[in-house]
Amino acid sequence: MPSLRELLAAHAPLLLIDAASSRVQTAWLAGAAESHWQTSDEEAGVAIFRAIEALGCDIAAANAFVFCAGPGSILGVRTAAMALRAWNVVRARPMFAYSSLAVVAHALGRTDVAVIADARRDSWHHYRIGLGLRRVETAALSGELVTPAGFRNWTPLPPATQQVSYSLRELLPKVEASELFLETAAPDAFLHEEPSYVTWTPRIHRAPPR
Repeated sequence: MPSLRELLAAHAPLLLIDAASSRVQTAWLAGAAESHWQTSDEEAGVAIFRAIEALGCDIAAANAFVFCAGPGSILGVRTAAMALRAWNVVRARPMFAYSSLAVVAHALGRTDVAVIADARRDSWHHYRIGLGLRRVETAALSGELVTPAGFRNWTPLPPATQQVSYSLRELLPKVEASELFLETAAPDAFLHEEPSYVTWTPRIHRAPPR
């Protein structure tokens, strides 16, 4: 997987969209030393497009797209992915996904700390350098834990979990050499596994026998 430094060298300018947290972050990355950022607390369907307008960038001029595939807000991530798919119909170009928790973990640079985010049903997305991204039940969590600011949780955070910044403007320079970006032709929200569906045989409803 390429690093941000390699993406900039090969494809700049890049349009980056991250709607994984409650604060939508959008950036126009023209080079290692030239970036322009916009953030918004509005819902993703509004924030993304207002941010791009505020940046004053021409989407057609972007040579590649970079987006967060999660974990985080499924609605936010899929809103960003839908926009990228639509823009890529107009002009095809490379698209690269990254993991929110991987960026935080590599920015911290500690192999003894796990970054977590709510995965519903009393389980957590869990990323640790060297182990990668897994889903872990609450009872199985151990060691030092941190969670990114602005990530919603339905299950109470484990005791002593610390909240850390999810400001990409601060985090990305710390991980620009890390190989965290995966090229994709079909942007979508991250899933640990593909959903499975139970099949059933339809039957005509009949009154119970007397």
